[in-house]
Amino acid sequence: MDEEKLSPDSHRVATSDDIEVSTYLEIAKEIAGEQPVAAEAAVSPAEREAIIVIDFGSQYSMLIARRIRECQVYCELVPHDTPWEKIAPLNPRGFILSGGPASVYDEEAPLAPPYIYEGHLPILGICYGMQVLTTQLGGTVAPGTQREYGHAVLYLSDEDSPLFADLPSPSPVWMSHGDRIEDMPPGFRSLAYTENSPVAVMGNDDRIFGLQFHPEVAHTPYGKTILRNFAYRVCRCQGNWTMGNFINESLSKIRNQVGSGRVICALSGGVDSAVVATLVHRAVGDQLTCIFVNNGLLRRDEAQRTLNTFRLNLGMNINYVDATERFLDRLRGITDPEVKRKAIGEEFIRVFEQEAEKIGKVDFLAQGTLYPDVIESTSSVSKVSATIKTHHNVGGLPARMKLQLLEPLRYLFKDEVRQVGHELGLPEEMVRRQPFPGPGLAIRIIGEVTSEKLEILRAADWVLMNEIKKANMYNQLWQSFAVLTDVRSVGVMGDYRTYGYLLAVRAVTSEDAMTADWARLPYDLLARISNRVVNEVPGVNRVVFDITSKPPSTIEWE
Repeated sequence: MDEEKLSPDSHRVATSDDIEVSTYLEIAKEIAGEQPVAAEAAVSPAEREAIIVIDFGSQYSMLIARRIRECQVYCELVPHDTPWEKIAPLNPRGFILSGGPASVYDEEAPLAPPYIYEGHLPILGICYGMQVLTTQLGGTVAPGTQREYGHAVLYLSDEDSPLFADLPSPSPVWMSHGDRIEDMPPGFRSLAYTENSPVAVMGNDDRIFGLQFHPEVAHTPYGKTILRNFAYRVCRCQGNWTMGNFINESLSKIRNQVGSGRVICALSGGVDSAVVATLVHRAVGDQLTCIFVNNGLLRRDEAQRTLNTFRLNLGMNINYVDATERFLDRLRGITDPEVKRKAIGEEFIRVFEQEAEKIGKVDFLAQGTLYPDVIESTSSVSKVSATIKTHHNVGGLPARMKLQLLEPLRYLFKDEVRQVGHELGLPEEMVRRQPFPGPGLAIRIIGEVTSEKLEILRAADWVLMNEIKKANMYNQLWQSFAVLTDVRSVGVMGDYRTYGYLLAVRAVTSEDAMTADWARLPYDLLARISNRVVNEVPGVNRVVFDITSKPPSTIEWE
């Protein structure tokens, strides 16, 4: 049993900032001039390579894919029951079996499909994945007499194993399991051990390995070295997964998919939609029309700032739609966050479909869906995983759509999208802007969304961002924002009793939004934010600071 309860990698700083329109004016000619992507030939089908992660339900299986990609080898996460026909086009060079919450001796425990073994490709099982290998190849797994969670020390029994190149012995690792390997499968031998796990690593001569610990988490300092060794020394990958190659392959795929059709792009002003719009525009030019929908759920002055940025600098056709009243009407009376997200997602699609009819025949809707959006939104990615929440552009889409989806970033992480933005020549300030949720301020207002609450939150958010930037903290945070709760409390101002809203301040550091840690903002900064909010924002008389990491919470409150 592989029980994962930690926040393994939540301390990377990702930066961004808003940029003034005047700054964009200076670079308008440069961006609008269609800078060519650095000459880098697309990878041919024969050269394409990938390592496939078979997902058994760990909430952090995505981290395995991230670590492999950081080694410039393409990696994709698929459910444990994915048919070979869907994997074959990726030209896999090896498989990694992820962790998971099950025990292999349970009656309906998920196991690896037969093609994992029939193809004679290298395999690396991690924790539950190692137990799957053991069970399916003739060994025995049993409940552990002593569970092993947290830090452990790994001692190498076979320092010549290709997995262990550049790995010191002893070496710290992170354990998180309740089951143990009682008997290894025939032909396997123990390659490393810990105090509580005689078989912490096992392997055979057919390039099949199992790890009882988690190399993907930051708590295993040399974990990435092990995964790199697996990719290069065991799977013999060449490392041709680069953003330049991704761009050239994406341009080709977009052209093939779109053909002579027309595309509309949902433009939000964030880096995801900016990169999607730029990619599609590079691929099909004037066949693309961008639509910026002001849903009334944006921050102060954001609509005008976004319009100016894209119209002046990216040379695209942009239609502006003010749908404020329409979205507020749709949200009236709704308090459940999942219902909010789905209502907003459905309304966006209806707006786009209506705008597409005005343009003429439109075939595709391009949007900035990312890999974490997909993973968090639907358990269909892995039937043994839990749905965390529905993202408005994934699970929130209506079942029947007139437009086909065009999602070139669907299998990228946020930092990879930013790399693509740099490769495309987008300005640093645009590429590094903090993420802003598609449903906007609607999911930063707890309870029903009203015009009054939106104005309160906009004013508070303006103060917060102003102070964060003045303190030079913006570039150190993944996200920083205010949340208007539905809690009201008694206060006193000028000898008068008040009964105002409680405002929460949220600031986190993260690498990809799959995990996050609360940012340790200076007390003086928090004091200034609180003082300004209660003095400058009518309706708020109390400010609190959220000090919860993800997990157990999510970054956004809804």
